[in-house]
Amino acid sequence: MMLAGTAHAAELPHLASINLCTDQLLMTLADPGQILGLSPYARDAARSWDAEKAAQFPKLSGEAEDVLVLKPDIVVAGRYTKRATRELLKEKGLRVVEFDVPRSMEDVKKQIVRMGDIAGHPDRAAAEVAKLEAAIARTRAVAARKAFRVLALSRRGWVSGSDSLTGALLGAVGLSSAAKEMGLRTGGFASLEAIVSLRPDYLLLSEDSSFAEDEGRALLLHPALERFYPASKRLVIPEKLINCGGPMIAEALDRLAAELARVER
Repeated sequence: MMLAGTAHAAELPHLASINLCTDQLLMTLADPGQILGLSPYARDAARSWDAEKAAQFPKLSGEAEDVLVLKPDIVVAGRYTKRATRELLKEKGLRVVEFDVPRSMEDVKKQIVRMGDIAGHPDRAAAEVAKLEAAIARTRAVAARKAFRVLALSRRGWVSGSDSLTGALLGAVGLSSAAKEMGLRTGGFASLEAIVSLRPDYLLLSEDSSFAEDEGRALLLHPALERFYPASKRLVIPEKLINCGGPMIAEALDRLAAELARVER
């Protein structure tokens, strides 16, 4: 494939995405005219980093039929996107490129570069990788003041493991994922007692709401947890910044730096 700087628009591939994370890579790196459709979750403001931008593109059902009608040159998907859909698209002769779940900052960089190559815009990918590296350096400078132990905690007591993307984000800037002390590598559920006994320096949460809309959220507002982890012990990074590996990770890192500066005042 010719480099983006020398290729004509007509020579660039037309693409469809059937995964939330590939949606966001595609919107950042491809020309709008190359994007034929995005996954059903692309417009979900709570989960999609660029939900507003996604509204300009057709919303796909997540099934194979509407993708086949579009006849894209390439379909980008997640490794765990519905298998039946991926297999049917392949059987019908479409090129399906699958992206795995990133578990390190290097994985994130490689996926950005890979999507840049697929879309025919390696120069844009290189610029996004440079932004990510700069954000890592900025956040590392803030986090270097002390080797804090951080526990990434979600609804119902789900802990993001030390080998998860969130764990990698913490490790990249010199923070320690306390999940490792629980023996949780990729992630798992932890009891309230185990969380309190672990005594991490900070909790990393995806929201700071004081309202428990259901039992899953209620654990995060338990009196015992609020006693040991008031707002000054909680780092908040919205879910849409850390549920995928891609250009949003640079923003997640800057948010982490700002949160560390806030709680260390």
